[in-house]
Formats: sequence, C-alpha cells, structure tokens
Amino acid sequence: MRSFFAGLLLVMIAGVAGAVPPDAVTDGAGFKAGEQSIRTFVVPGGHTVRLFAAEPLVVNPVAFCFDEKGRVYVAETFRQRRGIDDNRFRGFWLLDDLASQTVEDRLKMYKKWAGRVKGGMAYYRKYEDRVRRVVDSDGDGVADRVTTFSGGYNGVLDGTGAGLIAKDGVVYFTNIPHLWMLKDGNGDGKAEVKKSLAKGFGVRVALRGHDLHGLTWGVDGRLYFSIGDRGFNVKTKEGKVWKSPGSGAVFRCEADGSGLEVYAWGLRNPQELAFDRYGNLWTGDNNSDAGDKARLVYVVEGGETGWHMAYQTLGGSYSRGVWHMDKLWHLQHEGQAAWVIPPVAHVNSGPSGFVYYPGVGLGERYKDHFFLCDFRGSAGGSGIQSFAVKEKGAGFEMVDHHMFVRKTLATDVDFGYDGKMYWADWVSGWEGPGKGRIFSLTHDVEGKRKVVKEVEGLFREGFGKRSVEELGRLLGHADMRVRMRAQFGLAERKGEGLGVLMKAATDKKGGRMARLHGIWGVG
Repeated sequence: MRSFFAGLLLVMIAGVAGAVPPDAVTDGAGFKAGEQSIRTFVVPGGHTVRLFAAEPLVVNPVAFCFDEKGRVYVAETFRQRRGIDDNRFRGFWLLDDLASQTVEDRLKMYKKWAGRVKGGMAYYRKYEDRVRRVVDSDGDGVADRVTTFSGGYNGVLDGTGAGLIAKDGVVYFTNIPHLWMLKDGNGDGKAEVKKSLAKGFGVRVALRGHDLHGLTWGVDGRLYFSIGDRGFNVKTKEGKVWKSPGSGAVFRCEADGSGLEVYAWGLRNPQELAFDRYGNLWTGDNNSDAGDKARLVYVVEGGETGWHMAYQTLGGSYSRGVWHMDKLWHLQHEGQAAWVIPPVAHVNSGPSGFVYYPGVGLGERYKDHFFLCDFRGSAGGSGIQSFAVKEKGAGFEMVDHHMFVRKTLATDVDFGYDGKMYWADWVSGWEGPGKGRIFSLTHDVEGKRKVVKEVEGLFREGFGKRSVEELGRLLGHADMRVRMRAQFGLAERKGEGLGVLMKAATDKKGGRMARLHGIWGVG
C-alpha cells in the first residue's frame, strides 16, 4: 500500500494555480464542464482526470451507462425523502410494511397512513426521477448537450431510478416496481418507447437505496440485475411467480424480459453486479449499521447469503437476530452455518458502483481488478477502491486491495469504449444536493495505445454486419466487452456462427479467452 501510493499524484480538475491542501474540497458551484474547479482528488500517478459533465447537464446522478456511440445515460433522482420513504422515518407503519406481500399491499399501506404523511398521497408524486442523455457532440472530451431521455417516474409506487444499461439502441432502466425497456426511434434523444418487461419489485419500503439496480450482461447473453431487501413478488411472462417479500436477490432474463428467474437469494442491498472474465458473478453488499461489515460476495447460482429485511428491525440484546448471533456476515470460519454462502471479504462502508476492468485502457497493473465505489455521504472519506481476487480452494480470496481514487463522493463507476474510466460524483450529503459531476480518468500511456481506438471503432461501427470469420477472431480480443459482443453475434447467426464457436471452444491453440467464449456461446 505505502509503496504504491508513494507515486500518487494530487490532481486538481483541471488544475488551479497555487498550492491546494490535500483535504481541500469545495462544491464548485456554478462551474461548467471543462472549466477549472478546486475539487481535489488523489489518484495514482500517470493518470489524467478531467471533468466530463457538471450541473445543469448532470444533477443527482445515481447511475450511468454508455451506448455504443459513446453517449452517456444518467439516472437522476429528485425524490430522496420527497417521495421515496424509509422505515427509519415512518415507524408508525412498520408492522404493516412487514406484513406486505405485494406492491399493491404497499399502496394500501400508503393510503391507510396518508394522514400521517405531510402532503398526503400527493407527497409521492410531487417530484420525479428521470433518465438524461448527455453527449459530447464535438469529441473534445467534454459533454455539451443534454436531453431528457425518459421522465415522469413519480408514481406512488415508484422507487429510485438506480440502474441503466444500453445495447444496440435499447436502454434498460430499473425503477421499482418495473424493469423498463426504453428506445429512441427517431434519434431526437428522447425515448418514444417505454415498455415494462417485468413488474412487482419493491414489495416493502425497508430503507432508502435498497432499490432495483445492478444491470449487466451475463456471459450467457442474458440480462442480470439486482434488488435490495425491499423484496419482490413478480409474475413472469410465462406465468411463473417469483416471491420473496423481504429478501434482496439477483435476477436474470432474456433481453425481451422472457425467462425471468431468481439467480441468487438472501442479499441485503447488492447495488451493482460485475462479471469477471472467467464468468464469475460478484457484488458488494452493504452492512446493516449494527457492527456488521459490508461484504464482497461471490454470487453463486441458487446461492443464499442469509439476510432478511426483518432483521433490520431487531435491536437490543437480539440486534439483527441470527445475522449477528449465527455470524452470517462473517467470513468463512469453523462452525459456519451450512445453509449460507459466506462472503469472500469485508470491504468498504458504502458499496455502490461496481465494475470489472475490461482489459484495455489502464494496462497490466489492473488486469483482473475490480473497482468499487465507497459512498459515505461526504467526499472526504469516500472514493473508489480497487482489488482483485484469486482462487483459494473451492472459493476465492481478495488481493491487492487499495484506494484508487480518494476524496470523491462516487455513486457509480464504469469504463467507456474510449478506454477511459468514468465515475459519477454526488458532491455532498445523502438527500440530493441539486448538483452532480461526471469525471473521466485516462492513463497517460495506455490510453494512447492503438487497441483503445480499435475498441472504440468496433463499437461505433457495431457487430451486426461483421463476418463470422471476423467475429471468430474477436473472440480472443484483449477487451472483454469485444469478446462478449463477438460471442453474442456468432450465437445469433445460428448454424454458421455456432460452427465458429464450436471451433473456438475446441481449439487448444486458440487461447484461453477465445475457448471460454466459444464454450459459453455454444452453451
């Protein structure tokens, strides 16, 4: 740790004349993207940080994603304690909340207690969440255009809009009680299509932030996403009901919402999900503010990690119930409860945004590394951590755990197709300060390599019209995202494509990654 950070660079975005104390943090109110500010970050030496966007282009950013053209979609919230509730502030309805079995039960509860809520039922509709599309139209690395891609998320039952992912002209957005599919058909930056692919998420109020989120593509070509312990009671397109009113979970489904199923159970608030290049699924799960620790969880299909929303209500000598008494949040140990999968490691205090390095842009130093936002309510103690995992017996252990970016109140982190790391900065507090930033980080050497431009070009041009021979070659590409799209493209070609995948899967000289993607594609 000490030797690594000995070369850290104090970065001021985009630099201010004169010395600035390491702990100097100002809100930068009024500046525009690209202008100077006194916001001070600490990042590893050899990197350049730049302000990509700021208010009014970005306000209260919870999550963001990129499409293939490099456009940024941002989930913005304006309803924290102004439409989004929390049992810590509404103790009078706790028993009713614990009794709720469907989202309709939650609506009945709101109506029952409307007289105790300032503003009554109108309280839930006064403010809205939205999705904004932010664009760098002239390619100078600074956003200059914004549209409201999709708005009006102010239904009584709506949660915080907290998850986004884009693929081939479709944007997926999670906002309790729905998984939404959004599409801009005429290119005006506004979604004309707004379709619910699944409904019934968020049975209970529980705590703020325990929402529907975590969208990511699996190596099986399916869409994965997560919910906190607000629970779910969802009837699929095929008529099957998945129900657990007080449990956080991970789901997966096809791109059209069909085949929805629960992948893993018993999580508290798995805000983001990330697959590593070997197909293992990971998440950071939050603590319950009772002496337990946040956890790095290896998400196993059919796995159970032991949390239930009702534990949050237990105090005194039986604080959090079996969560504490049976040491369910502890790392693997002798006498571990056999019915739960223990966490791999204890991580930061406020895990939020989470991403796996795709393999291009930062260089060998960060091969196989994850990046996890630590949101603590103020910039001074928050930042972005990095770590890797290695095999240990039948499981894993965390290695090389360190802070990558210090002094930023990061909510989400992702890698653009341009080789840069981006992160969203909430600026301050918990409620939504009416401000927001998105920063980019470029490795001064790796960011200029030819492969970075190659990746950007591949995604801008798309994969649909590439030959099966080219897609086959891309199965061994240095960037995991390219490999996955090549795999998906070949699987969609059916016979001819499956033949290429089978060849890759059985070619012992073709490289480990190409073989893995061939196996996944055939499977």
